[in-house]
Amino acid sequence: MKRLLSERDQRLEPALGMEPLSSDNWVRGDTILRNASFSLERLHALAIAALVLLCSVYFFPRWADPNQNSRLDMIFAVVEDGTFQIDKYAANTVDYAKVGEHYYSDKAPGAAFLGIPLYAGLRPLLETPLIEALTKRLESHAAFASTLRAEGSGVSAQKVRFAIVQVYVSFFVSALPTAALAALLFLWLRVVTPQAWLRAVIALGYGLATPAFAYANAFYGHQLAAFLLFLAFYLLTRAPARIGAMRALLVGLVLGYAFITEYPVALMVAPIGLYGLYLFWKRRQPMLWLWFIAGGAAVAAGWMAYNTVIFGGPLELGYSRSELWTEQHHTGFMSLTAPTLDAVWGVTFSPFRGLFLLSPWLLWALPGFVLWWRNRTLAVEWWVTLVVVVSMFLFNFSSSMWWGGFAVGPRYLLPMLPFLTLPIAFVLVAWGERLWLRTSMALSLLWSFMAVWSMTLAEQAFPSDTLRNPWVEHVLPNWVAGNIARNVGTVLGLEGVWSLAPLLVMLVLGTVAWRWLAMRRHAPLARFGEGGQPLIEIETEKSS
Repeated sequence: MKRLLSERDQRLEPALGMEPLSSDNWVRGDTILRNASFSLERLHALAIAALVLLCSVYFFPRWADPNQNSRLDMIFAVVEDGTFQIDKYAANTVDYAKVGEHYYSDKAPGAAFLGIPLYAGLRPLLETPLIEALTKRLESHAAFASTLRAEGSGVSAQKVRFAIVQVYVSFFVSALPTAALAALLFLWLRVVTPQAWLRAVIALGYGLATPAFAYANAFYGHQLAAFLLFLAFYLLTRAPARIGAMRALLVGLVLGYAFITEYPVALMVAPIGLYGLYLFWKRRQPMLWLWFIAGGAAVAAGWMAYNTVIFGGPLELGYSRSELWTEQHHTGFMSLTAPTLDAVWGVTFSPFRGLFLLSPWLLWALPGFVLWWRNRTLAVEWWVTLVVVVSMFLFNFSSSMWWGGFAVGPRYLLPMLPFLTLPIAFVLVAWGERLWLRTSMALSLLWSFMAVWSMTLAEQAFPSDTLRNPWVEHVLPNWVAGNIARNVGTVLGLEGVWSLAPLLVMLVLGTVAWRWLAMRRHAPLARFGEGGQPLIEIETEKSS
């Protein structure tokens, strides 16, 4: 064996008390490197999740949102009254189904099902004097009062209780899944590149510079469905050579629950599910099909039982009984017709709901798909991603209500967005060292970040669907007036844009801490270098 050490290394070894390198030392060093790299990888993923979570929960869910209220009404009805009938609460929403003389939520029930045990666990705490004390505090809180509508009915104990439950449930059902999804993106992209900075750009870009940010702490079903779908994809693509039965069962459960959370994602469940079946066949484990199907069937059985009890049949949906949206839901097939030019323009580049005007950095996915295809790696995954993206765009183009009501961007596309970011990694890998790419990518991300945040934080509700140019009619006037969405800074007594100051301070401190911890984790690897490349090379000669 001969060692290729610099003279400086040879002088430093005795001074530092380092034993001469041998083959055993090298193996031990390689083990240290692998363990520390894995630890550093987890640190980066946790930091990304924490950053996205902090930015999400800093801003409270919107009050008086009919879409969120429909799901919350079901939770309150089940926990408070032991029934799915929302008769007592239906006045706060327009998204309800009428069956006979009773009202029910017309939404896919997945998100609300998760919220029921969460509220049941929180309820005893709300029976204490907490609500009354908090109500009195908010009534006399100047910064909070400045966010209330002049024509509204003000603060009441019931509203405060409802808001607390909304914040609590949204945290677990939307914010945490969104943060976890950002971390999963970072980890999944390891198959594309080991470069942490590149993967962090994609993961943070998804969490903070797409419409996903607007819905990360809102009690809709989109972000939960997005997390479940990408989790299934992750579990399949990162599966070991021998896939376990429990993994196949979990993938089936996850895909099934994604469907009962947002029905349109059936278009995504199908290609991901077929991909799973293909993997089981390719690895000569056909019996896993049974476990996979059993997982999905278990979810479907509960969902069909719910539909039968409430709406009269296993495949009867609440949308078919929506009293105020009968025309829309009976247009074509469940509101789906052929794609229209108005919808294509509106969903992509229009000031109204245009995704690529709001998040232009996502346009890098177009060359990304080409580069991914030319790369000839992960070919099957390329097809799955392409089908997922195209099918959801076609769905949105074909919807009779493609704009999604009060919304930030085309919200029906939210479950697909993490998949749309994957090809962008191939752009950064191929051209990331070129100045023009770094400059244009940075500018597109900056635009996206500023556009998403300015649209999301303007006023106390998402832009109305009556405003054809929300940038001029909604964003600009509200920012000029200092009418910023309620947040932690508001509770601390700060008004307008000043309410964002605590978040900025926390982000700076968090970033510094992240960098410091990463350097501490990396310190033991000083002799090995970045990306596992040894600073001290060892050449082993085969013994004869």
